[in-house]
Amino acid sequence: MSLDERAFFTERPETRQGRYQCPKCRRTGDYSIRWVRRAKKDRPPPGADDGDRAKFAKLRDYLLRLDDEVTCKTCGKKFEIPSQHSLMFVDQLAGLPNDDELEREIAAASGEDEPPPPEEKKPALPARFTRKPSGWK
Repeated sequence: MSLDERAFFTERPETRQGRYQCPKCRRTGDYSIRWVRRAKKDRPPPGADDGDRAKFAKLRDYLLRLDDEVTCKTCGKKFEIPSQHSLMFVDQLAGLPNDDELEREIAAASGEDEPPPPEEKKPALPARFTRKPSGWK
């Protein structure tokens, strides 16, 4: 008889931030999502047969999402978290770039030396929006 999958892993609860959009009010917010990190043990458990050892050699560390719904911080309605990321392998998370690195990479690929400072990003407003209003006529 083969062993249960949980005999090959150690489980540890974890909380990660996720950015989701409420389908009701269309506001985006950061939410705390509960996950379980399953880390592969350093050796197969006692009583494992040849099939279990082969299975153990192929296993990887992964995260399993526990929360399926979150409550919107703005309107208070519960909505379902998109399910395409309910299981994530830990080795795939390690290579994800952060936002600053991604912006520099995009700027380098487009031929720009470096992204413009934040004050230069906004275009100047046209004169019709900046002159003093004359009132109703």
